[in-house]
Amino acid sequence: MKAIKKLTMGLFLTATAMAATAQQLPPNWNCVEGVNEQEMMEAVSLYQEDVKQFKTTKDTRYLDDAYQFWTKIVAQCPKQSKNLYTNGANIMKVKIAAAKTTEERDAYIDELLRMYDTRIANYGEAAKVTAMKAMDIELLLKEEGLERYYALYDQAAKMEGELEAAYLVKYMEATINYVRAGKAEPTLVVDNYDLASERLESELEKNIDDSVKANTIRGYIAGVEAAFSPYATCDQLVEIYGKKFEADPENVDLLKKITSIMMRKRCTDQPLFFSATENLYRLEPSPTTAMRMGQMCLSKQQYSKAVEYLSDAAKGVEGKDKYMAYLYLGHAYNGMKSYSAARNAYNSAAEADRTKGEPYRMIAQLYAGSTSSAQEDNVGGRSVYWAAVDKLQKSKSVDSSEENVNACNQLISRYSAHFPKQTDAFMAGLENGNRFTVPGWISESTTVRTR
Repeated sequence: MKAIKKLTMGLFLTATAMAATAQQLPPNWNCVEGVNEQEMMEAVSLYQEDVKQFKTTKDTRYLDDAYQFWTKIVAQCPKQSKNLYTNGANIMKVKIAAAKTTEERDAYIDELLRMYDTRIANYGEAAKVTAMKAMDIELLLKEEGLERYYALYDQAAKMEGELEAAYLVKYMEATINYVRAGKAEPTLVVDNYDLASERLESELEKNIDDSVKANTIRGYIAGVEAAFSPYATCDQLVEIYGKKFEADPENVDLLKKITSIMMRKRCTDQPLFFSATENLYRLEPSPTTAMRMGQMCLSKQQYSKAVEYLSDAAKGVEGKDKYMAYLYLGHAYNGMKSYSAARNAYNSAAEADRTKGEPYRMIAQLYAGSTSSAQEDNVGGRSVYWAAVDKLQKSKSVDSSEENVNACNQLISRYSAHFPKQTDAFMAGLENGNRFTVPGWISESTTVRTR
């Protein structure tokens, strides 16, 4: 093979050299001053041929041969192509795998990281590329590289710019490994979960109209939740943050973390949440802190106060916070037995986030509990169950998550068992499939169904 390759490459080199004399380096390659244009064109051609042969044969010896040409291009014309860095990562991993000593391996790993720095300098995407560095260190060094790869994931997660959702799951896994190794307190897991969740929710909002991407991101969100779950009980959160709060009860940044994570994990009935929320609202009143005050009042069953705070919050917050504000507002009105107002709030929550099925589930439960208001249907108010099942079907159509679908199916099974019997419907002048408007406050058009 070597003899054939030498002959082939010799002929290729001659042809390349002849062609190169008539070419000039493209200005967008960002070459260093004084570069030998003919030699560079030859290096690019030989590097590209080796990569092509590798892709055809999967023989890593071609990447080993490409190394000498690739290093020259990166050093002298670092913007020759973005593929220079994709291929370069494969080339460097071949060199790393073949290293005979730890020192040689580490030298190649450092060269790989410098390559990524050069890519950032020429093509940007700092957050994404920094996360790629982290993943390579994790794969190459495993436990030995824990401090290095955690620091890189952390750096990437805190950078501005695009960061693929998959890296945020790796970030959470790295955080947990870091804490389990005794290198940080468990509060780090909670803090980083908060950051990773916010970025993932933001990515979901941006891609909500692309069902494939949105479902993929939901999968990553589930991955982050699964990684965090051992640290997610309310008692654990109180244990983690309670001492910090006692030591610095007016630290606004700390108060924001405590209230945010405890709201996210629905630990709003904890005294720690109440104290942190009151302090935060006193120190920094805003729509966000109004929402937290509203949630606190809701947990205390102070429904009218909750409505006041949550109504103000819903007018000023955006994104997922608006969704949560309206959802909690619906709960507050429900607590006051103001069912029509609760429905309006739940509909506003559904409008704020079109991927969530919970608002429709809540409306379904409002309907199912309102048989006394629909007695004029002549079937004992059972028409409310038709409207309730309609809402549950709507919920499943917008939110196909396993949790939501299972919850909806359980309620559909329960409510369908309360449909009027066929004879009762007949006596009331109702037939299967006919349209019917549920009386009372519901006043919603539905379809007659019997059991």
